[in-house]
Amino acid sequence: MATAGRCLGGAVLAAGLWLAPAASAQPAAGAGGQALASEGFPPEYAAVRAAWRPSDVRVLAADGQELQRLRTDFSARRGDWLPLAEVSAALQRAVVMSEDRRFYAHDGIDWLASASAAWASVWNPGARRGASTLSMQLAALLDPALRRGPGGRGILQKLDQMQAARALEARWSKSEILEAYLNLAAWRGELVGVDALSRVLFQKHASGLTLREAALAAVLLRGPNAPVPTLVQRGCALLQALGRPDECQGLRDFTQAALSRTREVRFDAPALAPHWARVLWDAGLADGHGEIRSTVDRGLQEATVRAVRRRLSELHGTGVTDAAVVVLDNRSGAVLAYVGSSGVLSEAADVDHARALRQAGSTLKPFLYGLALDQRRLTAGSLLDDSPVGLDGGGGLYVPDNYDHRFGGWVSARTALASSLNVPAVRTLMLVGTDAFASRLVELGLPLTRGGDYYGYSLALGSADVTLLSLSNAYRALARGGDYAPVNLRAQPGAPAQAGTRAYSPGAAWIVGDMLADRPARARTFGLDSPLTTRFWTAVKTGTSRDMRDNWCVGWSVDYTVGVWVGNSAGASMRHVSGVSGAGPIWHDVFDWLYRNHAPAPPHRPAEVEARAVAFGDGLEPARTEYFLGDTAQARFSPPDAQADPGRPRIAEPVDGTVVALDPDIPQGRQRLRLRAVDAGGRVVVDARWFLDGRPYDAGGEPDWAPEPGAHVFELRDAQGVALDRARVIVQAGRFVAGEAGPGASAGPKGGNHPVPQGQH
Repeated sequence: MATAGRCLGGAVLAAGLWLAPAASAQPAAGAGGQALASEGFPPEYAAVRAAWRPSDVRVLAADGQELQRLRTDFSARRGDWLPLAEVSAALQRAVVMSEDRRFYAHDGIDWLASASAAWASVWNPGARRGASTLSMQLAALLDPALRRGPGGRGILQKLDQMQAARALEARWSKSEILEAYLNLAAWRGELVGVDALSRVLFQKHASGLTLREAALAAVLLRGPNAPVPTLVQRGCALLQALGRPDECQGLRDFTQAALSRTREVRFDAPALAPHWARVLWDAGLADGHGEIRSTVDRGLQEATVRAVRRRLSELHGTGVTDAAVVVLDNRSGAVLAYVGSSGVLSEAADVDHARALRQAGSTLKPFLYGLALDQRRLTAGSLLDDSPVGLDGGGGLYVPDNYDHRFGGWVSARTALASSLNVPAVRTLMLVGTDAFASRLVELGLPLTRGGDYYGYSLALGSADVTLLSLSNAYRALARGGDYAPVNLRAQPGAPAQAGTRAYSPGAAWIVGDMLADRPARARTFGLDSPLTTRFWTAVKTGTSRDMRDNWCVGWSVDYTVGVWVGNSAGASMRHVSGVSGAGPIWHDVFDWLYRNHAPAPPHRPAEVEARAVAFGDGLEPARTEYFLGDTAQARFSPPDAQADPGRPRIAEPVDGTVVALDPDIPQGRQRLRLRAVDAGGRVVVDARWFLDGRPYDAGGEPDWAPEPGAHVFELRDAQGVALDRARVIVQAGRFVAGEAGPGASAGPKGGNHPVPQGQH
């Protein structure tokens, strides 16, 4: 038996047993795990049982309930280790009858069976008659040196096996031997252990196996890959020996049906979080017992799955097949719910859409306005011009449009953000700078791979790709008063607040949240009653990417951040589904469940935020209480041209501040920018004089201009040479920008030449 102790580790590997590893340890390649540490043979029964590892990791909810099983070992299919009391008595009888009918009478060696086998071999040398007891077979399962080789077992190996069986019998009880054998034996194909056998071939727990099922299982031990006729013959003989010949009726069809189930495993536990299970496994969070205790709330997870499937069923016929949801605990960073796809409704159910890169749409705007507030570039009451502006999108003379194709003129930053107006966002980015904005997004954990110049001004409208998980956690920074901290996979809800890094001042984060929670401010686009309206305080932002490929809804309360993505895995466009109609209802349902028993208080206003009564010139917006960072407060807001003569002509095109990007694929001489002057009634002025960079350019009518790279100033003058209006224009040479290829690429907007990502509500 010198080989037994030496080879024990390999035997344990083959049986799928692990020495309890560190929490992050994973099975060795091509084996079930690490070797069981033991000197000599046999090992203790308790050590063998404790070292067993299923091929599936069990992922538990925060309360210990099972959420999901994830297969992590593909060398064999192993289920749980089942105590003998949980194995059908019929199976125990059938196995003993088939493999070792004097099991309870011998001490590891059935001398009568051995003598019969020896006598038979004398008279019929070609015949093979087994005499291995269950104890001898178990010894071979625990020590590969005792296993039958291609040429059979030699006499010395057989003697070693017999000695090992007697050693087992001396230290283990009969129940322990039978239990270990049933759990370690290979039954058919990749199936190892009675739990995997029962759940795959019979789709039930081993405790419920019938006598017919038990007979088929027992004869599989003798020939795991035997053909159906052989199994039927052996199974019927076993049933007759067990006193139930009537069970032979229909055994062939029954056997064929059972053996056709080789892949599907039916567990008693639900399959609620397959993608979350993979996240945790990839993070190395499995313990030494094949379990991962997670932070997910099972009740919330179930409610979130229901909300996804309900809304996608309602959207049937609109080209929507998938969704993902992430719910985060604001203080600890714990993940409370994680749905990676719509499951059975999905065309790619295995894809984790919560970690897939998708175009962000308008969901980046809150981070832009927060940065502008901190830079003192604007306040929530500052007026922004919601009128056409040229957008540097990497090519073409393109003017971004608002989602509803309407322009509102001068609007406050509050209205612009809450109503998700595109042009004011572009103007805000022109104030902040693309590099500064891109850097801030990276600081918030968003996976931007290029600098601001690469994305250009289209970054304000969501030309960058993000994941739902990273985007939701970036919003969580706003919920935490501007304090960014990564998602904490190990945290438990209610744990102490994470230490983070300062991304925004508490005041700027609070003001952005107040703007996004303002129902009247978002009424221009969303109305007063929409899925974004909750019965308690929440701040929320939607987004829809180019061609309606993705839509988003992300928002927070004082306690939680909820992010939702709706779309299609392949990037196909949806039909008339935006963030408010696709992702919004799911977001609303999840928050309703979170606060089903109480309503949260709104966040506390930081001391650095000052409340001030404000009014707006020309009745642009109703008077209200506005909030300011301490040194930025003012009482009245009027557009810059409020004092200008309303009757004099003005430049209608180009708009002051236009940024034009030349298309490198179109000859420069064929790219034109129209010049148009109008009077107070909107009629074209034909007798005005145009000046370009201080020199006369053309006179009257509606001339056009071939843009030349650089900064330029157009002036409109009357017949006497008096300046009436001015427009500044920046022309940039065409270049590649994000969005021209990959999942976000699409045909250019009507009238444009290149795909410029357009943020939408």
